[in-house]
Amino acid sequence: MLIRLAVSMRAHKRGGTLLVVPAGTEAWRESIVRPVAYAIEPPFTELTDLVLEDTEEDPLRGHDALGRVVDAVAGLTAVDGATVITDRYEVLGFGVKIRRPDGRPLVERVALSEPIAGGAAAVVAPLQLGGTRHSSAAQFAQDQPDAVALVASQDGRFTIFAWSPREGMVHAHRVETLLM
Repeated sequence: MLIRLAVSMRAHKRGGTLLVVPAGTEAWRESIVRPVAYAIEPPFTELTDLVLEDTEEDPLRGHDALGRVVDAVAGLTAVDGATVITDRYEVLGFGVKIRRPDGRPLVERVALSEPIAGGAAAVVAPLQLGGTRHSSAAQFAQDQPDAVALVASQDGRFTIFAWSPREGMVHAHRVETLLM
């Protein structure tokens, strides 16, 4: 499902950030500015429902509905700020501003890799990856190690930020070549 969301985010060509947080937790809220511009209460669960729905009776109906909802959720990422969903695909809000919690270190470097044969990861400053979206997503991934941040650039680049315990830093995966 995240691949479908990524493809749709990239297709609208307006850029955007999608934060995927663990369901049932509130820790991610310490990394955002409150109030959330567009909080969704109760969470929007149509994407969750469609993922869980058995569509064997009419698979085309389920496919069409799923495509419409994926595009709608991905479209929310074009709004200034990030869109937040749970790992169960419940939409919690959009227009979310990311912030570094008090006392947390500023993310200064990230491991960067691309899915290219023979390619090795390089350690770079977050600003080398892009602008504010990339820097804030890297900060979010550092401060919320159980979450993932997906960033679509207007130029077509797509980066996934996640905490890497093995590397002891945020890992930025450039994956636009996989989304074509």
